[in-house]
Amino acid sequence: MIEILENTIIYPMIDQELDAIIALALREDMPDGDITSEAVVPSNAVSKAVILAKETGILAGLDVARRVFEKVDPRVVFHKAMEDGHEFRKRDVLARLEGPSTALLKGERTALNFLQRMSGIATLTRKYVRAVKGGKTRILDTRKTTPGLRLLEKYAVKTGGGENHRFSLSDMVLLKDNHLAFVGGIREAVRRARVNNKPGTKIEVEVKNFKEAREAVDSGASMIMLDNMPFPAMRGVVRWVAGRVPIEVSGKVTLRRVAEISKLGVDYISVGRLTHSFKSVDISLEFQS
Repeated sequence: MIEILENTIIYPMIDQELDAIIALALREDMPDGDITSEAVVPSNAVSKAVILAKETGILAGLDVARRVFEKVDPRVVFHKAMEDGHEFRKRDVLARLEGPSTALLKGERTALNFLQRMSGIATLTRKYVRAVKGGKTRILDTRKTTPGLRLLEKYAVKTGGGENHRFSLSDMVLLKDNHLAFVGGIREAVRRARVNNKPGTKIEVEVKNFKEAREAVDSGASMIMLDNMPFPAMRGVVRWVAGRVPIEVSGKVTLRRVAEISKLGVDYISVGRLTHSFKSVDISLEFQS
């Protein structure tokens, strides 16, 4: 497993990538400026505002929201009232802002779009993490992310208490059924993956039954993924593997099923819905009189 982010969204290369994402979002939202605000709001007007929670959730992306306003106008002062990873409730103030009124209006939607979606991912992730609490199983994300926003969405998963699986196709080998079909089987696929990658590269194999799981382990796979495997078959594989390699479970893992699967003693459960089927949290920006 790779961990692309540590305790903060901002550090060297990620800082540059974040700025590029924000620049694209702002250009999309106002390619020729905000013709409404610029027409009706005095250019010298200054306002105060708060970012306000409209429902309960787990906060993620507040530094991203702050960065949006900094890019719109560096004169905006942004004070965080809460840190990412904390649970908030309806009517909680998440941040306070002060600056040119037009800048607050220009940055509002873009900042909230990031914040609402990232907090939605963190909130759903936290539910999964709590569902497996007490066991050894850890919750993983997948590559089923919004194109161009993977960095932010995987950060939100970590903020919610989950862990990042591979960030890209360059990070580790993951042999799936389409790969195996080209070479005729697991053993040859593992051999080729080992020979054609640098030493120490992790090789995970997706398996659908006990026979494939055994072949993957015997072939020297670093890890196996039980993909859409029936529960009794999963139990049999876990007992046979007996800790020799880490086991990941994947495929239609709902909140109702995740605790039951965790009790088998698997190491990881990957959940695509963390980043493709989450619900954005309702958060608003409100001007103060």
